[in-house]
Amino acid sequence: MKSFKRLLSLLLVISMVLSLAGCKKATETNNSTLFKPGKYIGEGKGINGTVKVEVTVTEDEITDIKVLEHNETPGVSDLAIDDLPLQIIEAQGLGIDTVAGATMSSNAILEAVGQALEKAGANIEALKEKTVGNDSSSATVTEKQVDVVVIGGGGAGLAAAVSAHQNGASVIVLEKMPRVGGNTMISGASYNAVDPKRQEAQGIEDSVDKHFQQTYEGGDKLGNPELIRILVDNAYPTIEWLESMGMEFKDTLHTVLGGLWPRAHAPVEPLGTGFINTYMNYIKENNTEMEVLVNTEATELIMENNKVIGVKAKSPDGELILKSNNGVIIATGGFAGNVEMRDEYNKNWPSLTNLKTTNHPGATGDGLAMAKAIGANLIDMEQIQLLPMGDPNTGSLSGNIEQGVENRIFVNKSGNRFVDEGARRDVMTKALFEQEDSFMWVILDSHSYPTGDVRNHFNESIDELVTEGRAYKADTLEDLAKQIGINPENLVESVNKFNSCVETSKTDEFGRTLYQFKIDTAPFYAGARVPTVHHTMGGIQINTSAQVLDNNGNVIPGLYAAGEVTGGIHGTNRLGGNALADISVFGKIAGENAAKNNQ
Repeated sequence: MKSFKRLLSLLLVISMVLSLAGCKKATETNNSTLFKPGKYIGEGKGINGTVKVEVTVTEDEITDIKVLEHNETPGVSDLAIDDLPLQIIEAQGLGIDTVAGATMSSNAILEAVGQALEKAGANIEALKEKTVGNDSSSATVTEKQVDVVVIGGGGAGLAAAVSAHQNGASVIVLEKMPRVGGNTMISGASYNAVDPKRQEAQGIEDSVDKHFQQTYEGGDKLGNPELIRILVDNAYPTIEWLESMGMEFKDTLHTVLGGLWPRAHAPVEPLGTGFINTYMNYIKENNTEMEVLVNTEATELIMENNKVIGVKAKSPDGELILKSNNGVIIATGGFAGNVEMRDEYNKNWPSLTNLKTTNHPGATGDGLAMAKAIGANLIDMEQIQLLPMGDPNTGSLSGNIEQGVENRIFVNKSGNRFVDEGARRDVMTKALFEQEDSFMWVILDSHSYPTGDVRNHFNESIDELVTEGRAYKADTLEDLAKQIGINPENLVESVNKFNSCVETSKTDEFGRTLYQFKIDTAPFYAGARVPTVHHTMGGIQINTSAQVLDNNGNVIPGLYAAGEVTGGIHGTNRLGGNALADISVFGKIAGENAAKNNQ
């Protein structure tokens, strides 16, 4: 009996121990739970308003992320909207890099997902430590061979790729950024071309010779006249080429900042998405002979017997060796995003070290370095264009409220005008540097924005800009002046003097001749602007066939270039609206000649 009692006591102790262990295990399991299962909503601030997401979690896993609402810019923010949620799920964390060129949209998604996960009880700081891992052990060297290799997936590169294929070539495009588009995608997309049909309907007199003269003289006659002639002669036929592939332009032309004449075409699609979508639609339709590789950085041109025969590149999967049967086209854009190169070549401006830029992050001069390494000649590198139209916080062109040169004025912090607002870009920017804090306000009225939902050239409505504090609105000029902190009497006087010149169409005290409407109809608007680095006119020297020339003026066989990476076209100053024409015209020429192996 005593033995039985001892056994019973022992079993009871064992049971208690096991019970305590079970409780401890359950507690440990409960403590390791990452989330409270369910669906949670979070919001973040994007470039055009709120981004709303829905995040689904189990106890230990993020299983789904849906972007429910957003008003981000099509094309520019697509990669962030589509790709970041997948990366967060893959990493099971928030330590994800933002998408270059779509930083604000990326941050909005990360903020929104973080807010949702916080509601689910997550440790946000711990999740920020988790990122997508890169396994470099599987890196390999891959070789490919095509007719034409294009370095750069912006407007010039994609134009070249499409043109090359249309002329019988197989094509690979290399783009170091996570998306195609380059500066074209985020530009105002104004395209200069003499267009009798559209211009005559607006009562505008123009000619190709006038476009040539303004371009040549607007660059202080430094540009190569032969290249300028190619540009102006082919600007409109290239618009017809784009239209033949489905791109649409608005019927009404305008004068873009520093364009000097109303010949700028605006695409129907916002920003530069019309150009990029047109090219990418063509590439997708012909994807058996055309390939675009993003996140793939060209590092070196391959030479054989003094001829360019290919490109070395690096990608997330390893090294690439791309051999070209016919030619290689450099279309990597300029170097406005490379502060060291700006400082190295700048001779004409005050220090550019601390100035922001309108350019996307990939505009760092890579193509120039590759070309220079094999003996290509670089010209006009000191010719760097600034704009007076940068956002005070970012340097970008977004938030610019102007709709056309004719219907706005610039005033400084005292409320006084200081320059011809229809002048060359360098003239306006130099005048802005002389103002207090190099700061100005763009002033206009309801002629530019008849309703609050009218959008600027960057797909932002004036109501959105006012709500976000990036523009100001008032029913009187006096009230507008008080809102932006300038002298009301000076602002009223500046506007009245401008209006009197509109009535008489006389040249004003600053030499301005471009007018359309008075600034006299409420509501009135103001937007702040500062100098920003915009375009680099210097680059690789080419001939009229877009062939690259060496230091002795001889053609480098197998190598072509187009777009902002080239020099010799715009001289000391590029006319506003000429860049889109330049990259399209010479991209098309480079593609055709590379495909035909014209040496």
